[in-house]
Amino acid sequence: MYAILDIETTGGKYNEEGITEIAIYRFDGHEVTDQFISLVNPEREIQPFVVNLTGINSNMLKNAPKFYEVAKRIIEITEDCIVVAHNADFDYRILKTEFNRLGFPYKRKTLCTVELSQELIPDMESYSLGKLTRALGIPVSDRHRANGDALATVKLFKLLMNKDSDKKIIKNAVKIEKKSKMSSNLKTIIEDLPSDTGVYYIHDERGNIIYIGKSNNIRKRITQHFTNKNSKSKKIQTLVASVTYEKTGSELIALLKESEEIKLNKPILNRALKRNKFTQGLYSFRDDQGYINLRIGPIRKNENPITTFANRKGGVSFMNRMIEMYELCHKLCGYEKTENSCFNYDIKECAGACIGNENPEDYNKRVEALIAKNSYENKNMILIDRGRDIEEKSVVLIKDGVFQGIGFFDLNHQINNQEILESLITYMDNNRDTQHIIQSYMRSNKRLKVVDLNK
Repeated sequence: MYAILDIETTGGKYNEEGITEIAIYRFDGHEVTDQFISLVNPEREIQPFVVNLTGINSNMLKNAPKFYEVAKRIIEITEDCIVVAHNADFDYRILKTEFNRLGFPYKRKTLCTVELSQELIPDMESYSLGKLTRALGIPVSDRHRANGDALATVKLFKLLMNKDSDKKIIKNAVKIEKKSKMSSNLKTIIEDLPSDTGVYYIHDERGNIIYIGKSNNIRKRITQHFTNKNSKSKKIQTLVASVTYEKTGSELIALLKESEEIKLNKPILNRALKRNKFTQGLYSFRDDQGYINLRIGPIRKNENPITTFANRKGGVSFMNRMIEMYELCHKLCGYEKTENSCFNYDIKECAGACIGNENPEDYNKRVEALIAKNSYENKNMILIDRGRDIEEKSVVLIKDGVFQGIGFFDLNHQINNQEILESLITYMDNNRDTQHIIQSYMRSNKRLKVVDLNK
């Protein structure tokens, strides 16, 4: 659990400042569960430059509660939380100073979004909250007011959690949870999980991730882990102390995150990703007459297939649809070995490429259209799918035919601006696994929106 906050102060000498406004959002890693926003009477003068910056003046604070009147609420809303702030050292120091004046030792773990941003989004021009959110396309209202800045920090922190492929943020949060909070009661763990699409992380009592999985229904899948009798499930049931998760909305995003994060984190109960998750590929070649031939065959080490399939049955099923859709010749697709015309020519469903009756240029145009549709080689495009909530969309970025990574956006200008788009992306490895995942998903999901960035 996190308490994401922002504090406005009077300014002045070090450790003599007073709080003029505070905003705190209690955040469970997915959504805000509580909030507290209040002006505070600092019982001291506000520096003129601060008045000009924030717009908060002494008249506004005459009837505001003094710090001791809001202290209990602050303790309650930050209880068992990691305090998150942009420049956390400053905000945490101010809070501790105010509590020290009351004779109360206030202690919380802290997390700084400046430091996280520098690590997870390197090479930004500036890491000030205003410039950073502008570069990332995050809308901010009431800049230099506690509520506006705290809300912007919530949005920034969500983006940073998504970019944290090594899961350092989650693992550290689990480690500092009190043991009493980490229930070994499997039923209790299940009750806290959503029935949504996403990636889940099973932790041991030290906070280490021991298993990563993906599901279209996280709660149902964890229930299966906790009730199945196979050896892997029994190990999970013995070692599990807690389960965390990340909603993705999109199954494509969940598949890509799972693939990437298993490789990065190497959980002890994840079997090594099978090298042969896809065993068959679609390949092309030109024959002596100039016709493009297509073949489904085993994956070849030094050749890039047009697209891949989990097994031969899937490849043949795909080719059957493509032959009908693009009016292709059975013989040139490897279905018939004959010196004469193919069967489809005899029933007038083939234009005769098999015996040279159809011009190679005309036939090849249809084959090239099939290849272009099912391969993203040399393409610049984004794939847009569901987001984690109704207002959000997910995005997969491909540049020059190479998978770059994934991200989320809720405003169109975030993807229309190339710089903002690339700063939102969590970059991932491009490999055969990701190519297979993306191509398979593109084939089977007609509602996936594909945007050509060259147009």
